[in-house]
Amino acid sequence: MNAFESFGVGRVLFGRGAIAKLPDLLPAVGRRAIVIYNGEGLGGRVAALVESAGVACVVRRQRGEPTVADVDAHVAEAREAECDCAIGAGGGSAVDAAKAVAGLLTNGGAVTDYMEVVGRGQKITRPAAPWVAIPTTAGTGAEATRNAVIGLPEKRFKASVRSELLLPRVAVIDPELGVSVPPAVTAASGMDAVCQLIESYTSTGANPITDALALRGLALATPALSRAYADGRDLDAREAMALAAYLSGVTLTSAGLGAVHGFAAPLGANFPVPHGVVCAALLPHVVAANVAAAQAQDMEGLVKRYDDVARAMNVPDVAARCAEWARGMSIPALKDFGLTDAHVAEMVALARKASSMKFNPVVLSDETLATVLERAIRGD
Repeated sequence: MNAFESFGVGRVLFGRGAIAKLPDLLPAVGRRAIVIYNGEGLGGRVAALVESAGVACVVRRQRGEPTVADVDAHVAEAREAECDCAIGAGGGSAVDAAKAVAGLLTNGGAVTDYMEVVGRGQKITRPAAPWVAIPTTAGTGAEATRNAVIGLPEKRFKASVRSELLLPRVAVIDPELGVSVPPAVTAASGMDAVCQLIESYTSTGANPITDALALRGLALATPALSRAYADGRDLDAREAMALAAYLSGVTLTSAGLGAVHGFAAPLGANFPVPHGVVCAALLPHVVAANVAAAQAQDMEGLVKRYDDVARAMNVPDVAARCAEWARGMSIPALKDFGLTDAHVAEMVALARKASSMKFNPVVLSDETLATVLERAIRGD
């Protein structure tokens, strides 16, 4: 058995109505909070709960996936208001923004000082300011990850600030918060969670802990995702997806991901395509390419891992099931966001630089990666 590390959130409150417990948590977290949120009405609701605990707060909305400019602006306001803690409420964009802010409040500097690949890559050396993660979209698992993904438009890339010192003090996971999430967001974020579970199970960094959690997450998500998409008020489905998404965050933060997320960094930075849509479009083709390469190279262990995934999902063909999901939930093809075959070579070159690519279970040639992306662009 290979040596491994495992990372996790110290405290998780999971269940319907869990958000109501937020005021009880806050006195031990800090005295003045910055609340970063996305989603209509959520900021005011969280602010009211924060203030009911006697904790002052400033509230900022995160619009779209966070960029360097967004994070630096959040940090500037938090410092001016003398905030000593943070709350990220909403989808992964809000949670990642709060995560980065919490780290910068104690480590100083600007977010580019700590970004991988496109930044200075400095290490986070001090624990982040205490912060609370409140996810709503059941997708990224950002409430359980040790990295915050930030876009740097001028470099045409998204990269992470990464450290176990960035994990939240508490994650509050309330499936009822997902009821108002629109179907398109439910679909895209859910496919991100599925992708993360599959990629972390087949990753070169997989370990016995992440293996068990990934398979459990896939068993939860497979029957629940289509139901949550069809009826947002289906709380059983929302609950299953909330747990699956959390488990995907736990697994990816210890095991790493793969080629789908390797592509996600440059695609999301260069085109207006939501992260979950990238995952949905690419996942069937990456799975098929990995399986074909494993079979061609007699990598029996990797072939068995994809067989394990199929059993957990109770499907005969993982790639085909993922493609059916995307079609059934009307997830658009990448061509709808301006991608064409003319962009393929550049995107493949940029994807090679992404940290996730090094965890893909088999090295895929540039030609194979180009074919994968071309098929995702067309929506095959």
